[in-house]
Amino acid sequence: MPAERDAPCTSLVTDWLRLEQADGVGCRSAHALLSAFGSPGAIFQATPGALAAHVNPGQAHALCAPVTPAFTTLVESTLAWLAEPGHHLLTFHDPLYPAALAEIPDPPLLLYVAGRIELLARPLVAVVGSRNASVQGKVDAESFAAALSGAGLCVVSGLALGIDTAAHEGALRGPGATIAVVGTGLDRVYPARNRLLAHRIAEHGCIVSEYALGTPPLAANFPRRNRVISGLAAGVLVIEAAAQSGSLITAQMAAEQGREVFALPGSIHSALAKGCHRLIRDGAQLVETVDEVLLAMRVSPLAAVGQQEARAQANEDTGADDDLLGALGHEPVAFDALLERLGSDPSELGARLLDLELAGLVAQLPGGRVQRIWR
Repeated sequence: MPAERDAPCTSLVTDWLRLEQADGVGCRSAHALLSAFGSPGAIFQATPGALAAHVNPGQAHALCAPVTPAFTTLVESTLAWLAEPGHHLLTFHDPLYPAALAEIPDPPLLLYVAGRIELLARPLVAVVGSRNASVQGKVDAESFAAALSGAGLCVVSGLALGIDTAAHEGALRGPGATIAVVGTGLDRVYPARNRLLAHRIAEHGCIVSEYALGTPPLAANFPRRNRVISGLAAGVLVIEAAAQSGSLITAQMAAEQGREVFALPGSIHSALAKGCHRLIRDGAQLVETVDEVLLAMRVSPLAAVGQQEARAQANEDTGADDDLLGALGHEPVAFDALLERLGSDPSELGARLLDLELAGLVAQLPGGRVQRIWR
């Protein structure tokens, strides 16, 4: 277990928070000021005229404004949060600030971290995708993330429902663990349905945010959150994305940041495959196996052998149902159409489908349809 870091001093926290919270001063302006003055403390000691040489008059006025009672309360709550075990605040000048993230055009000034801060220095790969994922998509995300984690890569995702959730769950099964990048303050969990998962990630992985404590889940925060996901990672794997999916924003940012972009193809009939197919047309690497991701990330695929053996065992255990699994094919099929394909008795087919569903090899879909789950 790594030793706890010393808590930052009150003046350091105050100065960095004041810069981060200054009205109208975004990341790029703040970094320009840091380049000019060296530190937040020096920025707040500068005259309005000196500040105006680097920012506009409104920003200079905001930087010279006295602190408010609300800001003082924020500093106090932040210091209290930092006093709890496993809680950290990384400034842009901190030696533990992730080097890859520092290289993007607008890196966060501050990173709030809950959990294993040492994971930020591991080789990282992001796995993202649709919130409204299919059963097959979630299985793929969980199995890919488990294999990537098993190979020693730490899996980064966004704690959203669907693909993100499945990726975190899979990654927690391996030694690589997982990092969740969120769009709220770390004193909140969004979505609430992932509260237990967030606690597990904070214990066995870590949760990261650039947003101050108390920040609610504002819609504008999540596209900005995506640049941190891609900025931390050496590569981004997209599993299921609709044509207008937020995951495409992450992939676009990854490409702009010089990261590898991978996409899983899907059925031409599936709306959730449209985004991945578009990424592939635009130059993303089409991947069908985790080995292809590992090789591109320069990680030996031998670590994924256990996953391959597990799949082989699952196939061996279901050999008696090869005819039914073959009849299911790759697309959802209606129960009546399946009956016709097999010439089977309805009650017998229903019992066989239930057995396969309990084994995790078949999913019941709305409208009486059934789909095979490929593992």
